[in-house]
Parts: sequence; C-alpha cells; structure tokens
Amino acid sequence: MRLRANEYPKESARVIREEPHVRESVTGATLNFDAKRRAAYAEVDSEQWRHFAEAVKNHVLMNLEHYLEQAEAALERSGVRVHWAEDAEAAQRIVAALVREKGVKRAVKAKTMLSEELDINPLLESLGVKVLETDLGEYIIQLLEQPPSHIVGPAIHLNLEQIRRLFHERFGTPLDAAPDALAAAARKLLRQGFLEADLGISGANFVVAETGTLVLIENEGNIRLSTSTPRLHVALVGIEKLLPRFSDLSVFLSLTARAATGQRLGTYVSLIQGPRRPDETDGPEEVHVVFVDNGRSSVLADDEAWETLRCVRCAACLNACPVYRQTGGHAYGYVYSGPIGAVLSPGLVGLENTKPLPYASSLCGACFQACPVRIPIPKLLLTWRHRAVEEGLTPRFERTALKGYALAMTQPWAYRLASKALRLLPKKALDNTVVPVLKAWVEGRAGLQPSPRSFRELWEEGID
Repeated sequence: MRLRANEYPKESARVIREEPHVRESVTGATLNFDAKRRAAYAEVDSEQWRHFAEAVKNHVLMNLEHYLEQAEAALERSGVRVHWAEDAEAAQRIVAALVREKGVKRAVKAKTMLSEELDINPLLESLGVKVLETDLGEYIIQLLEQPPSHIVGPAIHLNLEQIRRLFHERFGTPLDAAPDALAAAARKLLRQGFLEADLGISGANFVVAETGTLVLIENEGNIRLSTSTPRLHVALVGIEKLLPRFSDLSVFLSLTARAATGQRLGTYVSLIQGPRRPDETDGPEEVHVVFVDNGRSSVLADDEAWETLRCVRCAACLNACPVYRQTGGHAYGYVYSGPIGAVLSPGLVGLENTKPLPYASSLCGACFQACPVRIPIPKLLLTWRHRAVEEGLTPRFERTALKGYALAMTQPWAYRLASKALRLLPKKALDNTVVPVLKAWVEGRAGLQPSPRSFRELWEEGID
C-alpha cells in the first residue's frame, strides 16, 4: 500500500466534502460496534481483564526473544516450518520462493492486516497467482480495488446501496437484493475458490509460545476454509503476536471478541497445531509461519512507543473515536488507521512520513477506555506531537506563530506591544472571512472589534 499519510489533512477534508456517505456509513457502524462493546464489557469485570491482558502482553514484550525461540521450537515440533523476515522485502522473498517451489497458481486469503502492510497481493499477482480475498468485506473492496478502511470491517465506508450496485454490475443480482442474497452470491463464488486454491494465506490473532498453537478468531468461516482446504498454508505473523501460555487464551479470546464486535466469543476459533497428520483426512500438507519484524524491533526499543505493540487489532479504538468516524480509514494513508494507526504508524514507518496522524485526535480519551490491553493512546499522541516539534517537522508558520505567542506570554513588554498592535489592526482584518478561525467566528456573530484601550490601561484607571 502506497504510504501517503502526510496527505491526511487534505484527504480527510476531501472525503468529508465530496463523500458525505462515508461519514454516515462509518458513524452508524462504529457507534453500533462501540455500543455492543460497552455492553459486553459490562457483563464481566472488564477492568480486571484489561489489567491482566496488559500485564501478559508486557511480560511477553519484555521477554520477546525468549518467547520467540520457544514458539519456534514448539512450532517445529508440530511439523511447522518457521521463517524469519526482518522487513517487508524479506517476507516477500520468502512467500515468492514458496510460490515458485510449490507451483502455486491460485491462492485464497483470510483477512490479515499484516499482508496489507507487506503488499502480498501485488506480489502474488506479479508472480502470476490468482488471489481471492475470502472475508466478505475484503472481497468487496478487492472488487473495487480499494484498501481496507477498518481493521475488522474493511468495507465499513460503503453503504448497502453501493454494494447492491456493485454486485448487480458484477454478478447480476437484483438492485434491491437483500443482504443475505448478496452474501449468498459471494459465498457461491468463494466456495469454488477454496476448492481450486493451492495456497491459503492467513495472519494470526495469537501464537502460543508454550504449545506452538496458531490462534485465529473469525465470524464467517472463511479463515478455517482458507487454512485447511489448500495444500499449502502460510501464516504471516508479527513478532509481537505471542502469548506465553495456553491458559492465557481463555481471557484473550473473550476479551478480543468483546472489544471488537461485542461478542462473548468469535463464531469460529481455530487452533492450528501443524499440518495434516498421516491418519487425518483434512488439513494442509504443509504449514509455514513467517515471523515478521518490519520495524517492530525499533518500536520495542522506543522507551515510550513500545506499548503500541500490545495491540490485538480489535479496532475498539477506531469504533470509539469521533475523529475516525468523520472519514473512515482511507484518509489516514496507511494500513493502520484511527487512534492506533496514529501512534503505531510513526514507529513503523517514521514520524517524518506520518507527521499529521498524531494530530488526528481530539484527545478525548475514549480510545484508551475502549482498548482491551490499555494502550495509553492519548499520552502517546502527545509524545509524537512533542517529537514532531522537537524534530522541526511542524510547518514554519506554526513554529513562528507559537514562538511569537510564547514570547508575548512570557515577556511583559512583548505582551504590551502585541496588544497594542492588535488594537491598531484595521476592522477588515478582524472581520476576516478567509482565515479559518476568524471565518468560523464571524459566521454566527458580528466581527471582532478591538477595545480602544488595553486591559492594563483600564485597570490603572480603576475598574468598578
């Protein structure tokens, strides 16, 4: 996915101005998700669960090398081949080598944000592999040649009428087809894709280091088919996705589902323990796990940003964010959008490439309240903003204006001079309809009129 996060201010304004249906669709869906999340949290002692999940993930991250080695050994005992990819190029080389070696012609993909990060679809297509996204939302945006707009609901920016028109044009379904009929049309095509595929690609919600278990949560059944029907299964896994013990899963499975969709558990939970055994009839002949770094070690070494690696990709922070609701995810210009994207992306691809994103927040704190692993997103947003200032990444006019403001607020002579200068401005300057702040003021009010005398002068004369 082409990185264009620095275009966020212009792109977000364009989406709001030219695509009003996006705000309507995203707001409706995220408010629904968030209400269900709140209800699901209320059923349990969610604060205790969140503290437990935070502590477990912190422990894993502080001992990551140990748990990665333990996971590798456990996976290999189960017959899984483990690969290591330092960056996106290395991950692509591994996947490309497998495709060539195994003669892969067709692939089915489960929803995995890491594959978006690594540009796996363009890679496979360049190798002549026909790729089919099997999550319904991912399939819809694949038809439209768009990236995901949301971690859990990739087509969240589309309304029902748009999807009806798309399916009518592609598959001849009626323009007033019910959602169930649209899903049935997609299911018919996808089932054939599962049967014909040589390769299934997935991510992983978790990998249990103790047992080498790949854990995947879903609601559609497409992940289970993608990982069990083709003869080859490749799982792309970020190095931070580990859990130490199998017993930790009971909390993480339920907490992740509650945070993401308000469910007590996902409809399907797959625990994959290696390829098909000689006495088994189902499952792939080979399972490969590719552990991917791609900037995560740098984030882990950061004494503040490392906490973003606790993320379980539930999207609860997106659903709770009033800023994300205005545009959906495309305006953010990178794989990870919303509050978690605003604090994770600068660590993965550099603050200079993502500088506007930490400013895409009202700092209301709703993201932290929703996060199942208590990532301090508001604090990290301020961290990245401070770093943007320290590194000189903010616009020159902003730096100049803030320096002038700081001078006026700390030096009495400068304050008096600035006050006097403001009072001497012509009326038209304060009746401005171009400068955004002044324009917003005068739209509902009379223009600003400076006092002929300063507060100090009035004070010295005596104020009743």
